[in-house]
Amino acid sequence: QVHLVESGGGLAQPGGSLRLSCAASGSILSINAMAWYRQALGKQRELVARITSNGTSDYADSVKGRFTISRDNFKNTMYLQMNSLKPADTAVYFCEANIVLRIGLFVPKDYWGQGTQVTVSS
Repeated sequence: QVHLVESGGGLAQPGGSLRLSCAASGSILSINAMAWYRQALGKQRELVARITSNGTSDYADSVKGRFTISRDNFKNTMYLQMNSLKPADTAVYFCEANIVLRIGLFVPKDYWGQGTQVTVSS
């Protein structure tokens, strides 16, 4: 079994910053790509940023230059540093990871966290 737990969400003022974390635990052999998604109320879930196992990253146009994704492969943890926050960034943020387990058929599978609320408001 694998668990992804997000933390670091909360309330921020416009122009402020928050740092999200996503910790993966369980019978993990390796983690391939990891990603942050977000879903605002009444909207579809959208990709925010993605990072490969070797650190290559890409971002949605709406967050380029403001958000930075990173990961610590030793800790099986991914981060999202969010700066210059805007009200439009308000959403539930989810982490997703493509993981190979230590048991079973060693086939990569996508796992999701439960989400953490980010609210940007004055």
